[in-house]
Amino acid sequence: MKIIGITGTLGAGKGTIVEYLLKEKGFMHFSVRGYLIGEINKLGLPVNRDSMTSVANDLRAKNSPAFIIEELYKEAAKTGMNSIIESIRTPGEIDFLKKQGNFILLAVDADPRIRFERIKLRASETDKINFETFAANEKREMTSGDPNKQNLAKCIEMADIVLNNNGSISHLIDQLNQTLI
Repeated sequence: MKIIGITGTLGAGKGTIVEYLLKEKGFMHFSVRGYLIGEINKLGLPVNRDSMTSVANDLRAKNSPAFIIEELYKEAAKTGMNSIIESIRTPGEIDFLKKQGNFILLAVDADPRIRFERIKLRASETDKINFETFAANEKREMTSGDPNKQNLAKCIEMADIVLNNNGSISHLIDQLNQTLI
């Protein structure tokens, strides 16, 4: 079983990579976002980026810095199939997955204005924000000395492969295929 972890900035193209790997390469998909939405619904909280961040940080603080990824990895391991774990946010999550073996971490990034336009088009329940909120959310998630909180900058630095997605979807997929082969 191969695990591909995906990290990156908001709206950079993580979901596009996941869709491609699901449809074209037969991977299973395990989503931090999906997991957190389930937890948020159990708590009766509004589904937004603030709830996702606070619930994720709380779960990590109560359990371990890799707790959410550990839970998703257990589900992936049950399938025994090549799997994607999407939205890795902390170095502890990466450390846990590296210890499991047969793991590759992909990071994807793009220009902030391009990413903001993409999330407006995507229009998910957590994407209905203005650029100032988008920038503030990203700043909050980029660095932290707390192992239970998001540290995207460190996660991107730890990636085995970093993709730049300022161009078209086909360009992103070409980059992906060139680096994963």
